Amino acid sequence: MASSSPSPSSGNAVDYGSVPATALNYRVRKRLGLYLNPSNTVASDWADLAEEMDFTYLEIKNFEKRESPTQALLDEWQTKPAATVGNLLSLLEKIERKDIILDLRGLIDENCKNYLEKPLQVPVVDSRHLEPGFTVDDETFDAFICYCQSDFQFVHEMIKQLEQTQYNLRLCVFDRDVLPGTCVWTITSELIEKRCKRMVVVISDDYLDSDACDFQTKFALSLCPGARTKRLIPVVYKPMKRPFPSILRFLTICDYTRPCTQTWFWNRLARALSLA
Repeated sequence: MASSSPSPSSGNAVDYGSVPATALNYRVRKRLGLYLNPSNTVASDWADLAEEMDFTYLEIKNFEKRESPTQALLDEWQTKPAATVGNLLSLLEKIERKDIILDLRGLIDENCKNYLEKPLQVPVVDSRHLEPGFTVDDETFDAFICYCQSDFQFVHEMIKQLEQTQYNLRLCVFDRDVLPGTCVWTITSELIEKRCKRMVVVISDDYLDSDACDFQTKFALSLCPGARTKRLIPVVYKPMKRPFPSILRFLTICDYTRPCTQTWFWNRLARALSLA
């Protein structure tokens, strides 16, 4: 696999090789899909990229079944050690798709700069070396709540319904339970893996653009693939205009958008979080 990255444009100091592929947001991935998903007898497509990424024939055939093979491919590839933005650009050059690089360079630069400018950013999270004591106390939680700021009103209602009622559950809400001044990526990793039994993912259109939500969800999924169906609980509380995230499609959704399900919504969610 290629290890070098194309030279940045003039005046651009972005080091693509130091930025993991997870830094690329939904907008960039969707644009990549628009270029690579269509089978083209002239230009290389997602399958050619998959071969350069060393995926097997069976893995490529599996990606083929997905709504967006390109996004499914990137979701899988980004878990590999060599999955950097620099390597992705090099692979696109190798399959002769410089047209994609030229078109997306500005968006990719923006994603990389946002990633590199985050305070106390750690490039690789290895939870085995995390230090304890970042939260208000060392207690465990029934669930970590993954949400973006625009959905906080619903999270507040969740606190009211699940903590301040007969369910008496303990939720980990980052803005409330994490001390200021701690490293965001390190503490969320420790909370998800060591302090929280499950994770509730509040899905919305804004969730799809949140780097923090993307990191938290994929980190939880990477912990134990065999226990995914037990660990993550996706919640949709308002209609979405954009497609539901493909990496969570195999999980049963708690849907608050339908009036017929709202009657037992909180009871159903509470029961799921109370399972041993």
